[in-house]
Amino acid sequence: MSAARVIVTRPVREAARWVDDLRAAGLDAVALPLIAIEPLEDPKALHAAWQRLADYHALMFVSAASAEHFFRGIDAAAVASSRCWGTGPGTTRGLREAGVPMSAIDAPTADAPQFDSEALWALVRPQVRPGTRVLIVRGGDASGRVAGRDWLAREIAAAGGACDEVAAYRRLAPTFGQAEHRLATDAAAGGAVWLFSSSEAIANLCRSMPGTRWNSARAVVTHERIADAAHAAGFGSVRVSSPSLMALVASIESFV
Repeated sequence: MSAARVIVTRPVREAARWVDDLRAAGLDAVALPLIAIEPLEDPKALHAAWQRLADYHALMFVSAASAEHFFRGIDAAAVASSRCWGTGPGTTRGLREAGVPMSAIDAPTADAPQFDSEALWALVRPQVRPGTRVLIVRGGDASGRVAGRDWLAREIAAAGGACDEVAAYRRLAPTFGQAEHRLATDAAAGGAVWLFSSSEAIANLCRSMPGTRWNSARAVVTHERIADAAHAAGFGSVRVSSPSLMALVASIESFV
């Protein structure tokens, strides 16, 4: 039996790692990044946040990209007095590569059932009390404005803490060439299994392929919210998987 073809849709750097892992597990994985990561055009707000790091008890990083871009301009020693929170192993890896010691990081472990703000909050809730200040480091939209879920900020506020947010990079829609269109068209017809870890990736795909019918397309997604986005886009078959490699491989192979 031939290996299952799977389309990895994460940004370029993360997609390469996922492709390597999935190929090592015996799958025919190829990358089709659906979110482009770019530096900020105007980094004034980010530079201002660097100057206020002593004000924060914790810095929460939503992704490996947020850690990578945040620490491009400062040394990890600048946050030595703060906890660094992450949403999962990828973010933890990004923080470690930036020089943050493991002892300063709070994040769901690789065997956690979910990598998201809810899983992180279950770990760090005891750290937040009235007066606690947290800086959330995330991506911005194409113009650099902070964009993303505000669930964690609401929970911190409800516990008596306070949040600031800053964008460390921009998220842009991809530009498709002929090769990308062919790959996406084949997968839309059921020729491959899409792997989504972001609802934004699904939105970008639909914008890049206007008029495409997705009723024959198959997708494995890493969260119920992403499943909702895939169903809304018209994907014919959607399965939710734990984000661990073994679970993803099993879900992908179940389509074959």
